[in-house]
Amino acid sequence: MTGRARPDRSDHDRRRGAADPGAGARRRNGSGAGQRRPDRSARSDRRGGAPRREPADDPARRIALEALTRVHRDGAFANLILPPLLDAERLNRRDAGFATALTYGTLRLRGRYDAVLAHCVDRPLDELDAVVLDVLRLGAHQILGMRVAAHGAVSATVDLAARAAGRGSAKLVNAVLRRTARRDTDEWLALLRREAPDETTALSRTHSHPPWIVKAMRQALTANGRDQAELADLLAADNTDPRVVLCARPGLITPEQLARAARAAAHEKASPGEHSPCAVVLPGGDPGRIAAVREGRAGVEDEASQLTALILAEAPLQGRDEHWLDLCAGPGGKAALLGARAAQRGARLTANEIAPHRADLVRAAVSALNPGVVEVRCGDGRAYGTDEPGGFDRILVDAPCSGLGSLRRRPEARWRRTPKDVTELAALQRELLTSALGAVRRGGLVAYVTCSPHVLETELVVRDVLRHWDKNGGGAQILHAGDAATRIAPRPPAGAERPMLQMWPHADGTDAMFCALLRRTL
Repeated sequence: MTGRARPDRSDHDRRRGAADPGAGARRRNGSGAGQRRPDRSARSDRRGGAPRREPADDPARRIALEALTRVHRDGAFANLILPPLLDAERLNRRDAGFATALTYGTLRLRGRYDAVLAHCVDRPLDELDAVVLDVLRLGAHQILGMRVAAHGAVSATVDLAARAAGRGSAKLVNAVLRRTARRDTDEWLALLRREAPDETTALSRTHSHPPWIVKAMRQALTANGRDQAELADLLAADNTDPRVVLCARPGLITPEQLARAARAAAHEKASPGEHSPCAVVLPGGDPGRIAAVREGRAGVEDEASQLTALILAEAPLQGRDEHWLDLCAGPGGKAALLGARAAQRGARLTANEIAPHRADLVRAAVSALNPGVVEVRCGDGRAYGTDEPGGFDRILVDAPCSGLGSLRRRPEARWRRTPKDVTELAALQRELLTSALGAVRRGGLVAYVTCSPHVLETELVVRDVLRHWDKNGGGAQILHAGDAATRIAPRPPAGAERPMLQMWPHADGTDAMFCALLRRTL
């Protein structure tokens, strides 16, 4: 005996937990990545050797795998399926946070990890079982994208593979992830850059965007007068977690009251928004814990989305200002903000949505407003120009788009969208904007908004529609949306000097929202 105390296993486990966010879940289930000594009651090897350890059940990692499976197999959206999975498992806050970070991080960086795994697997990745490939991606993210000790990440992911795909697959996962762990993240990124045949491919692999999106983002920067040297920062920003942003709906709650409610209910530091006077920003947490959010007096809405709605609501207007229209209102965040502002002005809002289930979401979003302020309709927005010509004073066209501006919160979109989708959506966007110009009165305002910086969905749509509108005897002018934003925003957006406003994740910390403000003249 040396007199030196031998640390007990609980101390050892606590030290492991500091480096492994999933350790708590494994301890709770009676197993841990560092526990290599099998239970004496475990099933013996068929050859009569040592007992074989049963693979540990790690709920956080199991939920992450289930979410990835549904996204890739069923076309689900992570933000819709993950919360119910977490609620059903009743994970504590730490393990729920780990599962969320693991899921979203793996989805965002799938392209990078596939490029890495291609070096570590002796066959094409598309020949692997889909579940095994998702397990490998989860393991790669823990090793290269999270602060999880490599040995712990490998061990826990091997257990996950054994439970999800069998022990044979677990052996493959073990071998591949050990190869993955031989290089750190910087070394892998340097290798991917060296091997790339051109800059687009290098950026695509290292920043995990399909090549066509890399090209589209470069084109968008150029079209908006920005330096192409920003491209890497823009792509990197798409791979970060967005902040939780709340919108205090005017007349229902003030931003100051909402910040106090957030601090009291969610125990999160709350700060004022930078670009929307209605915004309250949280570092994280569950907004559903805040009563004002549950009651509809506030909602979750990116600052750029709030600002584009306010640009329409606050722009000067001569003459009648009684009837507003949200042409594509679902799921209802902008409609609730517009409805609240309209109520303060004595105006009313028609919120139109073509999909019945999304129309229901709009009704829920505006439920806190007084009856009669918002009328929710379910119909085709392309019909308003002919069915109700000149019937509205202000119209928001938040057009369906590729969603390339919200890749932080919808990471799976980058792997689903194609250039063909953009072309088809641009045709719909032209029809909707044309309808809005027909439905607004002379002197009235139209805000054309997309959550995308792609030039085919933004400036080109506006200019093409105005050209055809003028040819057919109409008249409309482009107002300076950047100036309108500057008058509203506590801090003007980075692109506020341009008439058609484009916001950016890397420059503004928001979604890449586009806004063109138009006035009908004839």
